[in-house]
Amino acid sequence: MSDDGVENADDGLATAVLASSPNAVIAVDRDLSVLVWNPAAEHLFGWTAGDITGRRAPLVPGELVAEHNAVLERVRTGGPVSLRTKRLRSDGSAIDVGVDISALRSAAGALLGYVSVYHPVESDSVTRERGARRARLVRRLTDVVGGINAELELPPVLDRIAASLTELTGADAGGFVLIENGRLRLVSTSGLPDRLRGATADLRTSLVGKLLRTGKTVLLETGDQAALDELIWSELPGLHTIALGVAAVGGRPYGALYALFAKRKAGHLELELLELLAGHAGIALANAMAYQDAVRQRAHERAVVDASADGIAVLDGLGLVRQWNPSAEELTGLRAEEVIGGPPPFPLPSPGEKLTTQLPSGRWLDVVSAGINETDEIVVDFRDVTRAKELEEAKDLFLATTSHELRTPITVVRGFASTLDARWDKLSDVERRSAVRTIAERSRALGQLMDHLLLGARAGAEELKVQVESFDLGERVRAATLGMPVLSDRHRVEVVIPGDLPWVDGDALATDILLGQLLENAFKYSPEGGLIRVLAWSEKDRVVLVVDDEGVGIAPGDRERVFERFVQADAGDRRRFGGVGLGLYIVRSLARAQGGEVTAHPRPGGGTRMRFVLGTAPAYIGSDTPNR
Repeated sequence: MSDDGVENADDGLATAVLASSPNAVIAVDRDLSVLVWNPAAEHLFGWTAGDITGRRAPLVPGELVAEHNAVLERVRTGGPVSLRTKRLRSDGSAIDVGVDISALRSAAGALLGYVSVYHPVESDSVTRERGARRARLVRRLTDVVGGINAELELPPVLDRIAASLTELTGADAGGFVLIENGRLRLVSTSGLPDRLRGATADLRTSLVGKLLRTGKTVLLETGDQAALDELIWSELPGLHTIALGVAAVGGRPYGALYALFAKRKAGHLELELLELLAGHAGIALANAMAYQDAVRQRAHERAVVDASADGIAVLDGLGLVRQWNPSAEELTGLRAEEVIGGPPPFPLPSPGEKLTTQLPSGRWLDVVSAGINETDEIVVDFRDVTRAKELEEAKDLFLATTSHELRTPITVVRGFASTLDARWDKLSDVERRSAVRTIAERSRALGQLMDHLLLGARAGAEELKVQVESFDLGERVRAATLGMPVLSDRHRVEVVIPGDLPWVDGDALATDILLGQLLENAFKYSPEGGLIRVLAWSEKDRVVLVVDDEGVGIAPGDRERVFERFVQADAGDRRRFGGVGLGLYIVRSLARAQGGEVTAHPRPGGGTRMRFVLGTAPAYIGSDTPNR
């Protein structure tokens, strides 16, 4: 006989078996559409195979749908389930049936659907009473399941499962244990002392381990008191029976439900209800865990966004702000409640590009954006680049200014040198000396400019070398100001240094450069003349020196900026006063390198006060010194 003949014979035999079965045999696919409906099913339920094949059979009463879904979940993750229940006939009447449900799987083990074998149950008074009780409990199970599934937080779900366990099965106590790395941990109880929560046991030697090794989903364990006393559940006096069922999440055992009986008895109905509740518990746990994961992921994402130093905004599909992190508030000065629901307060670049834009406050931002296809949202990231922008502009201005500062003396030196070279014999001795003096002065100016540039470069690279030792600051001030009163007929110089001013700890040479720059600035930025006053006094363990002038002053917003590289107080200062904007940057760098500080303040009555502070030498700390 050919292979085709064998297959046809097998198909014919299978059809004959189904046709001859006294029990109703129904096979459905994973969507519960009927695949097989044998003659006994036609007789029991009233629909013909032609009527019902290919569509869902309306067999399950509405109040039993939750029960049916739980049974299918148990079959899918565990093994066959047998139960007594009710099913509907084609005329709408309900009949009591027993049903054995198993999974329909391929040769490779893939789930194809379910096979149910039904047989009618005798409706004697005991059966009717048991059926009525079971129906009440199943209806209650439906309500309980609804309550469990309404919870999304994991701890309340576990507590509801434990409470529902004793209510439905009539158990005297119950609990739920989690399976964690080869151990069990009691996380929820009902009818047991709260102090038992958190207790652990070895999975391998537990009843749960025994149940898992059988491959079944429920277990009913009875024994003598001595054996049960070894269990944690012995806290329940009179314990004689334990029923337990495995709750699976994603096809893997996640935990187990324990129903403990001390006064009441447990039978097949209690075990069946426990199995149904365990199936629903697995579904509820999966939902709660998925919710917890989503909440945790959202919290993690929110924490990352909130902790970011960059401003981050999330826009919806209409381009309206839905999220605005703390850094965004700080960078823009706009609170979240002012922005959310409206467009962002700056233009957006095209995806993948960067846009540099300026806010009305004057702050510069670099803005990038990216779309999220799954949610149709746009994530916008922006950061403050104001300092970089200002530094870039300052560098450009520095290069232009430096070129000008260099060109002027070089042009003068070149001109006088060419004159001396071409007309030496024709020039008088006075003219030659004047030309050489001019060359020397301009060369000295060039040298000072080069020194400033070199010091500025070293300060920027934090390579300023200082040698800290004790020295007399008063002597350095007197030397720096010696002869200054005759340098300008428009300025008056006054020096007030107490004779007993304590020595300081610092670098004398660095302090000379620092003082020279402060005094030069005092003359430079008071072009109309006036008083330049230098004062010093001691304060506790430090010495304070100030240089006052009656010049143009410094705007409040610029009193810190003037100590940055390439910055002068006003954009027109370079044209008006010259310089490359490194003087005060070098001054502060030198002060800090020797442990001191320089700050700018307004002078009462107009002008500027530059305040320089150094630490007092150890030998002078604690001595009596005058204060101002």
